[in-house]
Amino acid sequence: MKWKRYTIDTTTAAVDLIGSMLEEHGIEGIEIEDNVPLTEAETKGMFIDILPELPPDKGKARVSFYLDEGTEDETLLSGIGEGLSELRLFVDVGEGTITVSETEDKDWLNNWKQYFHPFTVDDILIKPTWEEVPEEHGDKLMIEIDPGTAFGTGSHETTQLCIRQLQKYLEEGDRVLDIGTGSGILAIAALKLGASFAFGTDLDENAVRAARENARGNGFAEDVFVLEEGDILTEAALRERVGEGAYDVAVANILAPVIILLAGAADRYVKKGGIFITSGIIDTKEEDVKAAFAANPAWELLEVTRQKDWVSVTVRKR
Repeated sequence: MKWKRYTIDTTTAAVDLIGSMLEEHGIEGIEIEDNVPLTEAETKGMFIDILPELPPDKGKARVSFYLDEGTEDETLLSGIGEGLSELRLFVDVGEGTITVSETEDKDWLNNWKQYFHPFTVDDILIKPTWEEVPEEHGDKLMIEIDPGTAFGTGSHETTQLCIRQLQKYLEEGDRVLDIGTGSGILAIAALKLGASFAFGTDLDENAVRAARENARGNGFAEDVFVLEEGDILTEAALRERVGEGAYDVAVANILAPVIILLAGAADRYVKKGGIFITSGIIDTKEEDVKAAFAANPAWELLEVTRQKDWVSVTVRKR
């Protein structure tokens, strides 16, 4: 589908008011481009480990919105133009000009699928649901994944690091906690490797939905792989449902800042002698993560593994 992209050249001071004005005209989603650095609070819950270097903030911004090609937009654009004129009475709108461009005719939601093909992590075959099993890998342990909009095809280095640690430390019948489950691939891998039960949590309802579908697609019922949306760090009710000291293995493939927080909190869920496998850690954050685990006497560092620029830290509960 082709989309028309409308971009308003404006100022950072006017962005919020323009966003509200566009919402009043029925536009529910906008794209903001500026050079204002994100605050610590803004990045806390985001999947960002290394922030990009930005040029100096000169107070300029671009606000874009999209309409499908068949939309009758003359009346809408006239109303938006009048809205910008009204806003000039209250805020510096800057140029306030609207430029139009057209996106390519692509299925943006599914276009990524052309890059996801079957591959192996040692003796495990991971394949998308829409592809056949390669003949040469027919004897391998197979995981079928359709991540949807969730993180976790298995191809990223951090996911592969976690899978290899699960292969090494997981024992038959273990109970597994997957924090930030994404597509559910790590919990599913654990169940395929012999775990008896998995509990997955994620902040994103779309991830929980994708993980649930992937669990069914791999033959695991909802009482074997339980999934809940929420923040295990802050939501007391979720923490209670997860249960204290209930897991032989916990795994978190998130990002270093979140793992640093989990280093001080996740021991409550792991049995004595249990394993906590973490990744999503860029190599420049390795020492910070290890220091966070060292600061909690409940943990004993077992090993650090690496793949390209990414690191996995595995600890045991004393």
